Amino acid sequence: MSLRINSSTVIVRSLSAGARSPAIRLAPTIATRAYYSGAKRPDGTELPNTREAERPPIGPLKAPIVNPADKYKSTSESLHAYGRYLISALPKYIQQFSIWKDELTIYIAPSAVLPVFTFLKNHTAAQYTQVSDITAVDYPTRSNRFEVVYNLLSIRHNSRIRVKTYADEASPVPSITGLYDGANWYEREVYDLFGVLFVGHPDLRRIMTDYGFDGHPLRKDFPLTGYTELRYDEEKKRIVVEPLEMTQAFRNFQGGSSVWEQVGSGRDDKPDSFKLPTPEPDPEPEETQMEQKK
Repeated sequence: MSLRINSSTVIVRSLSAGARSPAIRLAPTIATRAYYSGAKRPDGTELPNTREAERPPIGPLKAPIVNPADKYKSTSESLHAYGRYLISALPKYIQQFSIWKDELTIYIAPSAVLPVFTFLKNHTAAQYTQVSDITAVDYPTRSNRFEVVYNLLSIRHNSRIRVKTYADEASPVPSITGLYDGANWYEREVYDLFGVLFVGHPDLRRIMTDYGFDGHPLRKDFPLTGYTELRYDEEKKRIVVEPLEMTQAFRNFQGGSSVWEQVGSGRDDKPDSFKLPTPEPDPEPEETQMEQKK
């Protein structure tokens, strides 16, 4: 049985002053708690068995959603209606829109940045007054290799929207710092890591990399090891920056012809008509065959 505590207080009185310690003589009455163990309450009633307690009905079983798009079906319909509304309101500037789950994305040209963001911030049906983030993605194979991404939040309507535009090394993007003060550091970060230029920015300089840094680290053509090495020189007693030198041991990459090489047998669901025949191995030279016969 578990040990239970009674909430009633028992007053222990001093019956014999000689049999008590000096500390108890000074305190003739002491309030203590009475402890007992059992399956009954102090008033004699039985404790309820929780295993026999009433439980709510199970109700109908719900199958899990296999396709996540079904979960956002109602939200997707309202976002499609809002996307069509934005295109009808700004047909000159918004090129298209897309929806994935509960996320609405609109695509615009760089020349449409200021008109579109002015509409999204000040229009009654938008009220996207907060810029949550600005970033970019590098696609080297595209003519405009950089895709600049803006994430906006509307506190009034409790909704988010994503705006995407494009740029390259030479073509700049208008700055939105005149509309959103919080875009100042975001645009500096995109410039520092990708090299995207923002026209009209009050202080467009690097914010994350060191002074005199060469290149933009998040570009796909930027080497993972970088160009320079930062270390402490024991002779000069200071930090020095030197060109990176890698020995041949670090340039020997073994483990396959490609980093995407399949590991294990796996499963190939490609139809047989699309599968390429396995090439036969090259014949061994005659000298090797003669040596094997010997």
